[in-house]
This record gives sequence, structure tokens and C-alpha cells, in this order.
Amino acid sequence: MSNQDTGAQLGAFFAGVLIGGLVGAATALLLAPQSGEETRRQIERAGLDLRDRAQDTLEDARERAEATIADARRRAERILEEARERAEQIVREARAQVERTADSARATIERAGGPSGEA
Repeated sequence: MSNQDTGAQLGAFFAGVLIGGLVGAATALLLAPQSGEETRRQIERAGLDLRDRAQDTLEDARERAEATIADARRRAERILEEARERAEQIVREARAQVERTADSARATIERAGGPSGEA
């Protein structure tokens, strides 16, 4: 799952919490028989409660995003280190092969009678 998918899912969840809270609060207020003053206080309490829940949800989302970013950074660093190690290994192997080829060429030249080809 990509980080983009996770962000979209988190946004959808947050929107669902917010909309659900608003619908629930509105339904409760419309169906509850009480005075205007009580209704205003209840609306204020519901608004504050909804704000607090939204802040909590937003904080959770932020913490998850930070954890995801930190995890991705650790993975990238590990992959980069593995790539460096592999590149160094390839260079070492290539140098060793070059040396073996040079040694083989020198030995062939020596068997053939020297650099000028005299036998």
C-alpha cells in the first residue's frame, strides 16, 4: 500500500468522523424537547466536543504520518547502504578480475619468450 493510499484513507476516515459527529449532534438537538437556552448550551458543548475529537483525530493522523515517514526514511537508508556495499563488492571483484587477467597475460608473454615475442 502506498503512502498516498494511506493518506487518502486517513482523510476519508477523518471526514467520516467529522460528518458523523455533525449529523449525530444535529439529530439529537432537533429531536430533543428543551428550551432555547438549553439547546444553545448543548450546541456549544457538542461543538466543543466535536472540536476536541477532530483535534485528537488530526493528532493521531499526524503521528501516523510521522511514523510512516520515519519508517520510509529508515528503509531508504538501508537500501542505500545495501546498494553502496554491493557497488563496493562489484568494484572489488572487477579489480580482482583485472589483476587475474593481467597476471595471465604476463604469464603468457613470459612463456612466449618475452615482450617482443622472441622464442
